[in-house]
Amino acid sequence: MKHVAVESSSLRALGYDPDEQVLEVEFHNGSQYRYEQVPAEVVQALLEADSKGRYFNQVFKPRHYAYRRIR
Repeated sequence: MKHVAVESSSLRALGYDPDEQVLEVEFHNGSQYRYEQVPAEVVQALLEADSKGRYFNQVFKPRHYAYRRIR
């Protein structure tokens, strides 16, 4: 999965597989997580958000997408 760098004080890069609906998030501290069953429109909204970190915290934490640490 290809990752793209994003402008954010907390997120470093994002990767998304639309067929599997899997989002990989890499943070500036080096940790990386994989989130399951994430719809493409949620990822698009994250990419377009003025504050990607704020959007991530508002959308991903309350919705409790299944996730696991991969790095």
